Amino acid sequence: MRADPPAPTEAAWRRFSVRLVAAASLLLAGYLALALAVDPYDTGRPRLLARDGVRPQGPRTAAASRGRDPAYEAAIIGNSHIQLISPANLRAATGIPFVQLSVPGTGPGEQLIVADYFLRHHPRPRALVIGADSFWCTGDPAVPPLRPFPSWLLAEDWASYLRGLLRITVVGEVVNRIGWAMRTAPRRAAPDGYWDYEPDYLALGDPDMPARVASRAKAAPDDPDPGEGGPGFPAAARLRALTDRLPPETALVLVFPPVFAATQARPGTPRATAEASCRAALAAAVAPRGRIVDWSGDRPELHDSRLFFDASHYRQPLARRLESDIVAAIEGPAPGADTPRP
Repeated sequence: MRADPPAPTEAAWRRFSVRLVAAASLLLAGYLALALAVDPYDTGRPRLLARDGVRPQGPRTAAASRGRDPAYEAAIIGNSHIQLISPANLRAATGIPFVQLSVPGTGPGEQLIVADYFLRHHPRPRALVIGADSFWCTGDPAVPPLRPFPSWLLAEDWASYLRGLLRITVVGEVVNRIGWAMRTAPRRAAPDGYWDYEPDYLALGDPDMPARVASRAKAAPDDPDPGEGGPGFPAAARLRALTDRLPPETALVLVFPPVFAATQARPGTPRATAEASCRAALAAAVAPRGRIVDWSGDRPELHDSRLFFDASHYRQPLARRLESDIVAAIEGPAPGADTPRP
């Protein structure tokens, strides 16, 4: 009859636990060393695969590479409401190399993180264009993100960056980065960040389909959204802090993007008053050196449904007109001469 093996002693379990922890620590250290060497999102931190740019991907992660690129001396910051502004067109008109750093689905908190990242890598930019839509009117002092956002990727401190590298999606991107960098001529995400959303919208249906027509006809409620506003508007205070960091020679343009006329707040309503107060607070935050491009009021173009996909996403012809106003603001009158329209 065979005897059962002796039960592990406490000392044996202790040795096993130590070896297990040591092995896990070595694996973790090895992965972090590999991730730092590979630099999956081209942040410029220590890397072995020194290939500029990133593979085609969304702007949330591609912003790390674009925002540090020394080829650009100016940036466009915002979300899809300023996404159609072409950096190439602004460059052709002003001679300033622009990068488009807009990230769809973001609010002021995330956009100011992107702006801060750009300024850390470009301490003396020639211009900064910021699109401030209704999301900037939040009353939440925390100015929370609208959707998950990789703040760790743009963080200045190493601790946040290293913690971010431990995400499962990043592990996959480390592998993807190695394969991408080993190709002779890998396809690269657009260096200037321009993403024309018109084909994407058209692929989802005709602009005159009933659902989109209805979205452009839906009137805004008379009362402000819950949580809108607040003492001094928190996003305006953060915008002021950003403005104070800019050198005197930087042209700062604050854009209030177009909204289809039928969906705007009716004059004289509490909502219209709150929105006007928000724009005034944001304009004051960039005064006296900032210039305002205000498309929030009543213009003929805002009544033309052919220029919009929905209430707040305009089309290329209107984007070209907005670009002209931005160029005029950059090259136009002295800072402080422009004021927001009611």
